[in-house]
Amino acid sequence: MRKAGIVIISVSLLLVGLVTTQQVWATPSADFSETGSEVFDDWGIYRTRAFGKDGFYQLSEATFRPVIALESLGDESDLAYRLGEQIAAEYPDQIERAEAIFRFVRDRVVYTPDIDQFQYDEFAQNADEMAITIDQNGVAYGDCEDSAVLLAVMYRGAGLRSAIALGEGHTAAMVYLPDYKKASAVFELDGEAGWLWAEATGKTNPLGWVPKEFTGAGIAAYEIGEEQITSQEPAAPSTAVAPRTEAATSSSFRPPIFLIVFGILALTSLFRRRRRRAR
Repeated sequence: MRKAGIVIISVSLLLVGLVTTQQVWATPSADFSETGSEVFDDWGIYRTRAFGKDGFYQLSEATFRPVIALESLGDESDLAYRLGEQIAAEYPDQIERAEAIFRFVRDRVVYTPDIDQFQYDEFAQNADEMAITIDQNGVAYGDCEDSAVLLAVMYRGAGLRSAIALGEGHTAAMVYLPDYKKASAVFELDGEAGWLWAEATGKTNPLGWVPKEFTGAGIAAYEIGEEQITSQEPAAPSTAVAPRTEAATSSSFRPPIFLIVFGILALTSLFRRRRRRAR
């Protein structure tokens, strides 16, 4: 597997055809604690914010690391990883396998804002919590990062390389599938083409469909692997440029994207704290 780390990717649009149940807290992260207005789990990862060395995405002004996904990989792997293994056994063909996992998450996760489900503006669930809720109830409820993390972990369990992508105000999973011909766009990650956008938040989305605001734009991505959950020094971002095509030209990453995302999350957290103090 390629070295896990933060990279910057650019997308090149290709001319191809697009061919309420209650939340159940699941093991192994059943122990939640609260400090002030924040909730953290038994790994010491804050579920109610993405930024900071103990945030669920370890987001800073310069980099990010989706540590929430690591709670379900390696020694911590559980049901979500096993679901990926089971689907891999059913679908030896990698393309059929990737599509089956995508449909599993797309069709079983009902998009629900965190404020409606948890009464927090932000609350990340790990892949096993989502998988166990699906196993118990047939569906789970979550927002974009919950679907993305579940997808990325299941892809790893199925023997496929996966990543978490972060754009302005949105996150999604990515899967490495260079032979896939039905995607609306193909991404190049750290100089390696063949990465597909996996947008499971829409019930009619196919694998490889990309929202138009993320085509031809710089997107941050982190390929996940069996790393330690403990915080690491952030890697310096590198820039990869997608090849020019007739449909679109590539654009290199612009540093303010991290500042914008970081600023939005920081302001949201500050506003939430002030609002609760006002009550």
